[in-house]
Amino acid sequence: MTHDTLPRAIAIDGPAASGKSVLAERLADALGYFYLDTGLMYRAVTNEALARGISIDDERAVTDLAESVEINVTPANHNTKHCVVTLDKRDVSRELHRPEVDRNVSAVSAYAGVRNAMTTQQRRIAERGNVILAGRDIGTVVLPNAECKIFLTASVDARATRRMQDRLARGQQVTFEQMRQEILKRDEFDSSRSVAPLRAADDAVILDNSALTIEETVARVMQILQAHTQGTTS
Repeated sequence: MTHDTLPRAIAIDGPAASGKSVLAERLADALGYFYLDTGLMYRAVTNEALARGISIDDERAVTDLAESVEINVTPANHNTKHCVVTLDKRDVSRELHRPEVDRNVSAVSAYAGVRNAMTTQQRRIAERGNVILAGRDIGTVVLPNAECKIFLTASVDARATRRMQDRLARGQQVTFEQMRQEILKRDEFDSSRSVAPLRAADDAVILDNSALTIEETVARVMQILQAHTQGTTS
């Protein structure tokens, strides 16, 4: 496969803790693409609202904030998978996974005005080409014309286990049941919201990785991409 035959943009959607971010990171490394975790942009807005003392329940104020700031996501350097997230040129990368942000980002990301503002910024970044976007509405809203769309999913228990392991690795004391309930709540919220609800695009390839390792998941997606390139060159 070459960049000439690969899609300019790859959209990866799926529910919380399905492994979207890790998959996108591995694919970006393998293909030499840039990975944009769109959830970081919503986290940046949430973090800034909290820092400014804006009530998360004040949709108009949070939307005004989202419309007034410029958020950029760029590779940290050539030797790391991590990104630098800036809000009005201020590096906020280390602030985005605080528990307070975790608790409030779903509400912020459900606001229509916030999503519109972030969609505009995500499309701007995607115009660079050779990019992988991961989120919940990439294939349906942000990049509906993306040449390759993956909807990654997994069982609730598998996702709860992954989320628990991630939190424990960060030093947070959580239990499996806490994570399971958090996942269920997030699924219900994301799937039932009126704006850009979580769903697979009609032309997305659905991949359940409940019983797959990350290596196996990447291999499956590489097969999908191989089929895509064969289709474009046939």
